Amino acid sequence: MVSRKTVAVIGGGVAGLAAAKAFDKKGHRVIGFERSHDFGGVWELSRSYPGVQTQSPKDLYRFTDLAMPEDYPQWPKGPQVHAYIHSYADKHKLGRLYQLNTGVVGMERRADGKPGWTLTLESAGRTRQEDFDFVAICTGQFSYKNIITHPGQDAFVAQGGQVMHSSEYTDSEIARGKHVVVLGGSKSSTDIAVNAADHGARQVTMVYRKNVWRIPYFIGGINFKRLLYMRAQEMQFNSWGRSPLKKLFAALTKPLVWANFRGLETMLKLQLGLKKWDMVPDTPIEKEASCSLPLVTPGFFETLKSGKLKLVQGSFDHYDGDSVVLTNGERVKCDVSVLAVGWKLGVPVLPDAYREKLIESDGQYRVYRLSVNPDLPEVGFVGFNSSFCTILSAEMIANWLVRYADGQLAQQPSEADMNSNIEMMLNWRRKERPAAQVYGGLCSAPFHFKHFDELLADMGATKTKRSNPLAEQFSYPDADAYGEFLASAPDYQAG
Repeated sequence: MVSRKTVAVIGGGVAGLAAAKAFDKKGHRVIGFERSHDFGGVWELSRSYPGVQTQSPKDLYRFTDLAMPEDYPQWPKGPQVHAYIHSYADKHKLGRLYQLNTGVVGMERRADGKPGWTLTLESAGRTRQEDFDFVAICTGQFSYKNIITHPGQDAFVAQGGQVMHSSEYTDSEIARGKHVVVLGGSKSSTDIAVNAADHGARQVTMVYRKNVWRIPYFIGGINFKRLLYMRAQEMQFNSWGRSPLKKLFAALTKPLVWANFRGLETMLKLQLGLKKWDMVPDTPIEKEASCSLPLVTPGFFETLKSGKLKLVQGSFDHYDGDSVVLTNGERVKCDVSVLAVGWKLGVPVLPDAYREKLIESDGQYRVYRLSVNPDLPEVGFVGFNSSFCTILSAEMIANWLVRYADGQLAQQPSEADMNSNIEMMLNWRRKERPAAQVYGGLCSAPFHFKHFDELLADMGATKTKRSNPLAEQFSYPDADAYGEFLASAPDYQAG
């Protein structure tokens, strides 16, 4: 008999809701904590910049048991995703499990000697402590702003300039009539640059360090999900744990794989006009593909052609008067500085001693299946396994984690198993696939199928692939199918 646990779920975004549902369904007492006033995480409306939409099509960005509404566009906007997340919470009555406006500000091992953790909670200006048998940390990759400053910033603000993190650009009117300078080359930076230009900015300049491959929603008229999200395509990348036979096959097919990716690069160069804009990356696309591969913001290249948007390679050096001085010496007039520099990856709620066991000196995370560390008992992470189908990834790992916590995996790993696997994965990221080190190594893309295969095997699922072999090899991950695969794993109840 599996004992019933009291489980804390930290975070009320898609990962937190997936974890709350998974643990609740198995009969555990779940208490969720969300520091804001609402569910949604990055999709919570006060955190979303205007015009934000998913990078993945709606049939890839969904839970297994709830499709997005048919009338949603292929790439839903932020408010639509937020409404969808609420519909999932309502369907499973997850609101009853959560305490909103409640932050977790610390955690320590329980003083009573029992397994688990004591969380320090803050709400309405008061703190309290509460004991838990297990903690699911579901704060994901986008919870803590990466705040940077440059010399001269205080004086720039004092004379009327504005400096903000990209998540603070929540009103398009901020840009009207202004000289807007956006720092960063991610999709959020191009989204904001286009939005500012479309809403009356006098001039928009985007400053970025390096050229990266950008994927349009349609490549040669074909939805990119039908070209890049396939098991057959995934097999062309150098994944971890390849057998000698698979390595031999990869060596034999290397010329074909090389030709395939060069063809893709040629299509992107021609379709997007990358040479014209001096935006051709130096790195081959197959070596760069990871969670940081951005999609092309609709209207981005059209805005460049109109002259409303100017690109500059470099970075900020300092502010001077009403301008930003760049590292190449160029002065750019600036009224509004938007820093699209991402988010800090980290788990500040963990005590330093445990954080040191979790994170290597080069920032790589020591995690088994992108979820647990053998030196952090009774703790697991959901949503850290970032991917191109984030919601499905979170749901898969949540179902894996509850079984791990209960000792109910068909392949329950020992401490030695986990450490051996962690070392293998660290070595693979550092030596064989450097692109996999992005986000501290917490990215399963472009290896969605392999990651899911491992989780399903661990759970003992009797069904792991679609019955149609062509669909399995040449189609994108199907959420309905993965719902069936999860249902085929052995069931149990805590009590």
